Amino acid sequence: MTNWIRFGWVKAMFYLVKWCSIAGTIGILAGTTSAALLFSLDWATGWRESHRQIVMLLPLGGLLSGLIYHYLGRSVEAGNNLLLEEIHDPQRVIPLRMAPLVLLGTTISHLFGASVGREGTAVQMGGALADRLTQILRLDGTERRLVLMAGISGGVASVFGTPLAGMLFGLEVLAFGKLRYDGLFPCLVAAIAGDRITLAWGLHRQVYQIPLVPQLTLRGLLTAIVAGTIFGLTAQVFAALTQRIGSYFTAKISYPPLRPFVGGILVAIAIQLLGTTKYIGLGIPTIVSAFDSQLPPWDFAAKIGLTALSLGTGFKGGEVTPLFYIGATLGNAIAPLTGLPAPLVAGMGFVGVFAGAANTPLAAILMAIELFGSPAGSYAAIACVCSYLCSGHSSIYHSQRIGASKYTALKHQEGLSIRAIKVAPTAAKKSN
Repeated sequence: MTNWIRFGWVKAMFYLVKWCSIAGTIGILAGTTSAALLFSLDWATGWRESHRQIVMLLPLGGLLSGLIYHYLGRSVEAGNNLLLEEIHDPQRVIPLRMAPLVLLGTTISHLFGASVGREGTAVQMGGALADRLTQILRLDGTERRLVLMAGISGGVASVFGTPLAGMLFGLEVLAFGKLRYDGLFPCLVAAIAGDRITLAWGLHRQVYQIPLVPQLTLRGLLTAIVAGTIFGLTAQVFAALTQRIGSYFTAKISYPPLRPFVGGILVAIAIQLLGTTKYIGLGIPTIVSAFDSQLPPWDFAAKIGLTALSLGTGFKGGEVTPLFYIGATLGNAIAPLTGLPAPLVAGMGFVGVFAGAANTPLAAILMAIELFGSPAGSYAAIACVCSYLCSGHSSIYHSQRIGASKYTALKHQEGLSIRAIKVAPTAAKKSN
């Protein structure tokens, strides 16, 4: 018995040292590349807002990005979905070119005025660089999955400054309804290291204030449930609209570089008609305003349309920061109807729409606590869970799998990817 305990302790220590070293390295890589991304986006956004006429060149920016990916990046064009596919079914090492290509493509998108985010870029850079370690260290298939999961966690944590949410996101995003606990320690170390390294580079994250959180009453509980339902339905609309736009442009335009070119024309026209640039790029100033002033009630709808059009036609970037924008402005719009403080409902929407669209309610709850403080945690948790349940089997990540169905009637879909369900739902049902 003593020998067994001693041997188990040695194995545990070996595991901790090994994965602390590997995941720590992944976090350093993710944090450094995220710092480069944030610096580049700050420059691109500042230059665009100082020279707003550049938005009229958005079609050319889309064409340039499309040409770069068509001739240099076909093997990595799937982006986040490629990472998820490799975790589920490892085939080959992620090409290193993914990192510089997605950084360049995202910078182009923001410079010319597409409505895209940034977390997808951080995740892809973190994953591509992390996967280099599988070759250098000659890790096996199971260990490679842990490396890629840690890369995802490090990317999310470093770009948003939420290490606990980043850790859980890497475990939760693979298949909703199930968690991969074997990746818990690597994802935690990578997330913390990524966050600290980004701070060490001198980056400062946005602070969101919720000054008043009332005691949770029965009325508050019911109100949060209704709000979460609205956030979930909105998340479903966003995911479905983005997918349908992508499918339509793929069917109608056979030459891929022309898709973001045409999409750029449509977005540029929309911006001119709206007469503002508040709906393009990251939209951080508008997100901040949602916590301290009343905004036009249509802001969330305009952001949904422009982001779905930008991403659906092939502009590079992420979905999550636009989801924060959509959720915060939607929460701001419905706050007067809830009787709850507007900053609180904006915060609930901020994380709620994200939870529903990415099917990561636990990561979203931890993000709310890290960004807004623990007093808002109960309201945010209700909104996130209800949004997750009401968003259906839809997702912004087509390679995400259904680990455990949200509804008993759809148990036959368990184990399938979102893409398989969307492409052939009838065939998928028969095969199970």
